[in-house]
Amino acid sequence: MDTGVLIIGGGVIGLSIAREMHLRGVRRITVLDKSVCGEESSWAAAGMLGPQAEADETGAFYDLCSESRDLYPALADDLLAETGLDIEIDRQGTLYVAFTDDDAKHLNDRYEWQKKAGLAVECLTAEETRRAEPFVSPDVRLSLFFPNDWQVENRKLLAALKRYSKINGIRIHENTAVESLMKEGGKVTGAKTADATFLASKTVLATGAWSSLIKIGDAPVPFAVTPVRGQIICMRTAKRLFERVIYSRRGYIVPRADGRILAGSTTEFSGFTKAVTGTAVADLSNMAFEIAPSLDRLPVVDSWSGLRPYAADGMPILGSLDGIEDLVIATAHYRNGILLAPLTAKIIADEIAGDSSKRHSDMFSPNRFHSAATGFAVK
Repeated sequence: MDTGVLIIGGGVIGLSIAREMHLRGVRRITVLDKSVCGEESSWAAAGMLGPQAEADETGAFYDLCSESRDLYPALADDLLAETGLDIEIDRQGTLYVAFTDDDAKHLNDRYEWQKKAGLAVECLTAEETRRAEPFVSPDVRLSLFFPNDWQVENRKLLAALKRYSKINGIRIHENTAVESLMKEGGKVTGAKTADATFLASKTVLATGAWSSLIKIGDAPVPFAVTPVRGQIICMRTAKRLFERVIYSRRGYIVPRADGRILAGSTTEFSGFTKAVTGTAVADLSNMAFEIAPSLDRLPVVDSWSGLRPYAADGMPILGSLDGIEDLVIATAHYRNGILLAPLTAKIIADEIAGDSSKRHSDMFSPNRFHSAATGFAVK
């Protein structure tokens, strides 16, 4: 099969790139996924859009995250108009709560640097915190409120992106595992599966935690992406108890509009094993109970895990490889795949169009892993 743009990986990153390319006028787009589109780490995420709650400093990565977050309100409106699906963006903000002296010091330090950086953040007393969220533990010392850190229903986002593809003739091939990229001279010309070839003018590698398993010709990709398991549990109430995402230093709870409360998440280097463990369920339950003791009365009604794609420096890998034409990389988003999807799509579309005026920091380039001596080796 011959196509204009071939996107390998049908998670939130790959599907967002497909939509962005279509919006820019590309009409031959194919997405390949080794299983079912959007049912790996994108489906397992909690949907938080929280660059400030998770940032330890400003800089290029924070700017990337906040710029992408700011795209979400328009994206939600556009997807509703394009597909009729509401991705349920929730702009109530995020609370970060402290329960110990060490927690309080950590939050005070974060408050000081974010205020100096001109970011929107408020420091709330214990009383103000309980007034904002009455079900938070009475042991709370203080909290930070981030009005511009939001959440989105990630599974509805995936459903909207898949519907956009269907409506607009973007071809999706599920259960189609790519074994290698085809390379002629210095160009990638498409991809091979066990029983088919897909030719393309441009190829995008967006295979998340599985990126290091793909070969370019006979050589491995020149960077390492490691799977990091994250487990989440889910409880349910008759009505929504919390208005906002609530972080502590030990985890978070995410309230959904339908009464579900997600609690996450673990960080486990356990290879490609996706099992949910009893230890994780217990630890996440205890973390949630610390934030809101009343949750102790609720049973865990669901649990799941996903494999986040992690590069050695924790940064996403975005852009082209030196010495290899017609291939663009979009992987290693780690904990920020949902958050970074809209901006990643624009960055990759700009790269495919050759628009160097819109380049982002070289700290995200795949070439940062190249050996200066060989030009094609993993650090």
